[in-house]
Amino acid sequence: MGKRDELIEKYAEDLKSKCGVDPDMDLLTKVTIGCGPAIYNDDASTVASSQPGELETVKANFLVKKLGLADGPELMEGINSVIETYGKSERHKYRAVVYYLLTKHFGKESVYG
Repeated sequence: MGKRDELIEKYAEDLKSKCGVDPDMDLLTKVTIGCGPAIYNDDASTVASSQPGELETVKANFLVKKLGLADGPELMEGINSVIETYGKSERHKYRAVVYYLLTKHFGKESVYG
């Protein structure tokens, strides 16, 4: 099993144990691949949810550019909902898990089709 496969397993475990979500492994794999090399960098592989600038970056680069959503207040509401699901006190929020949850939240699985 390669490093990426190990990370996908770790993300799936986070979804199950911390978010109460039974992951769609095919979608999780595609979202993880979409994160590119960031998943291998300790800093880039997580989302600093307590930093507003980081959340703005997630909104601009993932929700607007990648998922093709129109910018509006509902995007930040979606991000906050996902952060709440993951657990605000959870220090390590993996980017791939946050992106997976956002993809499901906004019903944009077709982007990874």
